Parts: sequence; structure tokens; C-alpha cells
Amino acid sequence: MSYKMTAVCLVILLTLACQPQDQSQESQRLPIEYRTSEITKTMGLPFSDAVRVGDLLFLSGQIGNIPGKLELVPGGIAAETRQAMENIRKILEDNGSSLDRVVKVTVMLADINEWREFNSVYVTFFPENLPARSAFGTNGLAINARVEIECSAVLK
Repeated sequence: MSYKMTAVCLVILLTLACQPQDQSQESQRLPIEYRTSEITKTMGLPFSDAVRVGDLLFLSGQIGNIPGKLELVPGGIAAETRQAMENIRKILEDNGSSLDRVVKVTVMLADINEWREFNSVYVTFFPENLPARSAFGTNGLAINARVEIECSAVLK
């Protein structure tokens, strides 16, 4: 299934899950919480770090930037992957989850030929259970990043 099709299916499922069938079910509607860190607010970025829907946490895509700066860590794909995963770890922990609760990951690579180098770092963050994952090559990632990673996790 393509990334666009996966995203469309997710939007449809969330829409159905969040809409009551009738007025008596209004109280059963899942709350949506938009969670934005002070760093993201200060930097003026136009997205939430995470969105909580019920017991699920959906993270915005993370690149290998130095926390609080629109500057990539030096060292190419391996260093950027490590930093993106550390950025993800922090957001998860700040929002009541952890890497071992991640169930789905989507990876965007500026050069699909760097997949092996990316993957050698990525797997170190999931020593036991590997989340479901999609990966694809793309271009035009923010601030010329080599990789962007987004994920969904269950709360603790």
C-alpha cells in the first residue's frame, strides 16, 4: 500500500472513530489533544510535536536537527538518523510513551540508496520488537535533511 493510500486510510479510520453515530454517543467521542513543546512554539514551527487520540500518539515527522535549532547534525545519513530517533525518543517520553510502544514508522529518505546505512542505525533503537514500517525515497525534505521519520505509538 502506498504512503498516500495509508494516510488516506488512517484519516478515514480516525474520522470514523471520532464521529458519534448519534447524539447519545456524543460522550463516547475520543478526545483529541494537540501537544506542542515550548521549543516548537519558540521556533514558530507550524505543527504539533504530537497529537493524542485516545491511547494513541501520532508524532510529526522528525529530522536529524540539533534540538532547538534548524540545523542538521553533521555526519550524513547515519548521524541524522541517530539524531532523528533521539528527537523521537524525547517527544515520546515527554508525552507518556516510549520507543518500545511504537507500532508504526514511516521513513522518508532523500536518497533511497542510503537505506542500508539508515537501517543499520535505525534497528539499534528497537532491540526487541520492530514496529511496522514503510520507507520510500523522496526529495525536498526540510532543511535539506537526508531522512525524516514519523511514527505512531501507544501510551503507557
